[in-house]
Amino acid sequence: MRRSSEAPTETELMFDHRPSVYDLLQGRGVRQLTQVHVSSPEEAAACADAAIDIVGTDVGPDLVEIARAAPQSFIQCGIPRHGATTPAEAIGLAFEAIDQGASAIYTSASLGVVKALADEGVPVVGHIGLVPNRSTWTNYRAIGKSLDEAKELYVNMKALEDAGAFAVEIEVVPAHIATELTKRTSLLTMSMGSGAGCHTQYLFSDDILGENTGHVPRHARQYRDFATIRKMMHEEAVAAFVEYRDDVASGSFPAEENMVSLSEEVRVGFDAFLEGHNQ
Repeated sequence: MRRSSEAPTETELMFDHRPSVYDLLQGRGVRQLTQVHVSSPEEAAACADAAIDIVGTDVGPDLVEIARAAPQSFIQCGIPRHGATTPAEAIGLAFEAIDQGASAIYTSASLGVVKALADEGVPVVGHIGLVPNRSTWTNYRAIGKSLDEAKELYVNMKALEDAGAFAVEIEVVPAHIATELTKRTSLLTMSMGSGAGCHTQYLFSDDILGENTGHVPRHARQYRDFATIRKMMHEEAVAAFVEYRDDVASGSFPAEENMVSLSEEVRVGFDAFLEGHNQ
């Protein structure tokens, strides 16, 4: 039997239950974990059937159903920065999300918010590299290609450690930099476009499924073309509704097979009954 202090094997790190923070940290480096950000319970259920390890989502009305749909996935829930302007508000949102099934909270807010959440025992995921809601400082581009930026990534990662985060998303950072950061941190590192040297690979379902009709990020890989499929389904739905409308106008719907049959005896008897009541 494996002692609790020993790292799990790759076979053991195939979760048959909702993994905890402890499980993820114990398995660091055993195998790369898969992580998908979803936007619906249906996508979460598909992730569960595909044995995706970590399902990301945002605070919202679908959180409970998403958590239920993926009972063997770690649920990472993002709290919106605009909805948490103070540490106290962030703590309230975080505990609400955990009550609804979240395993951990993602935030790109300040270190003060990260520390406040961690001090309350909330598992926190921070963010370094290309942080979309801070892109006005950087533009949408790779971060860490200069020596100064690479050094800053290290400093920011260590600051998240000190604030009490357990994990960090590393977005659009050169693979070598992200790999070296991973070697030098106690955090679980989550790669979005930052190479294979991190502990998880993280993509959005929209990119995987091809829901985007515009720019596809360089770091993403499209496995299906749902945008085309959905366009085709919309066109087919419109065509079907037009045919239905025209059939109603022409009188071909409803046809005999769409109506309830009636015996001649009952029809004649009912008509006679009505005639008697019309006199």
